[in-house]
Amino acid sequence: MTRRIYSLREIAPPAPAVTMPVGEKVWLLNLDQIEPHTGTLLSREYVERSGLGASTHAFDDGNVLYSKLRPYLNKVILPDIAGYCTSELVPMRPNQAVVTRQYLAAYLRSPSFLNWVSQQVDGAKMPRVSMKVLWEHCIELPTLDEQKRITAILDKADSLRRKRQEAVRLGEELLRSAYLNIAKKYPARALVESVLARIPNAARTGPFGSQLLVSEFTETGIPVLGIDNVVSNSFTWGARRFVSPEKYAELERYTVRPGDVIVTIMGTTGRVAVAPEDLPLCISTKHLCTLSLDQKEMRPSYLWACLRWDPEVRVQTQRESKGAIMEGWNMGIVKGLMVSKPPMDAQLQFERLLARISKFSQRASTASNETNALIAALSSKYFGVPISS
Repeated sequence: MTRRIYSLREIAPPAPAVTMPVGEKVWLLNLDQIEPHTGTLLSREYVERSGLGASTHAFDDGNVLYSKLRPYLNKVILPDIAGYCTSELVPMRPNQAVVTRQYLAAYLRSPSFLNWVSQQVDGAKMPRVSMKVLWEHCIELPTLDEQKRITAILDKADSLRRKRQEAVRLGEELLRSAYLNIAKKYPARALVESVLARIPNAARTGPFGSQLLVSEFTETGIPVLGIDNVVSNSFTWGARRFVSPEKYAELERYTVRPGDVIVTIMGTTGRVAVAPEDLPLCISTKHLCTLSLDQKEMRPSYLWACLRWDPEVRVQTQRESKGAIMEGWNMGIVKGLMVSKPPMDAQLQFERLLARISKFSQRASTASNETNALIAALSSKYFGVPISS
């Protein structure tokens, strides 16, 4: 099989649109509209042509757009129509006689190229790839027929990944709709404080300040939970932090128990998870508010849904945060929320639905992760180690 070696500048030089965007309103593409690693367009924004500004490039459907800012985010997109983009996106124009757009984009997204380019950056706060180094980077190209065969295989794997991700999204949307229907059918409300368990410190946050210093974390011992365990709206183990059993004895009041509802109140506020039944002995941090419920009054899964999706709860939290420099909650805000409180049989019905959908979503999520691993393996197989590394 014939292979040829070219620099990126030779096969895909920087060249803006050949076909210029038309109309008074034009597509303006910014980096936050591009999904990392996949190149999926998350949204399409149209603006008045007069409001474009100077720091833009025109592009069309013959370009491959590559983000030179924070290249480790791996943002590469194949536009389907003409538009304008931030100057942080480099409009490459592949020479179709030697390389297809799809093959070039797949190469730029490959783990091997990503690892290489992430080491070619300048700047601490706004790291950008050195353009001189990028254009001199050499790529070994197979024939056009082989390029098309490789990208067809990758496209099939990517299509499978998208279908599995969509299955997870649809399960989430079904749960949201089920919650909203129950809340509408049963309009009764109650304070979070009124559904707490009748135990000391049923609502708790901390430890604060000198109660727990970073220097007191240990490599083993009692786990310490933080925002990263809750930020996905389901309980996950992130980077493990521990304290010694002796330190835990001092902080025992911050224990998180199976079935507790955990809410983020600093940083990324309003994320919520239910502590799993197999949760080991652990404590929380000041970034979380932990709620132990009277489960005869409120099921943890139903409160989880309410805090995530209830529009009245969202209005309350926005009102409480109004005027703050950064949105932040405290335990008083959480305890004072008026939440949906339907009859217990309706809560249990929602809980059963959640259990069924969770099993389905877990299978779909696992399958999606396996597909991601397959795509990475295929990319490594077909693109190998960059010549310029």
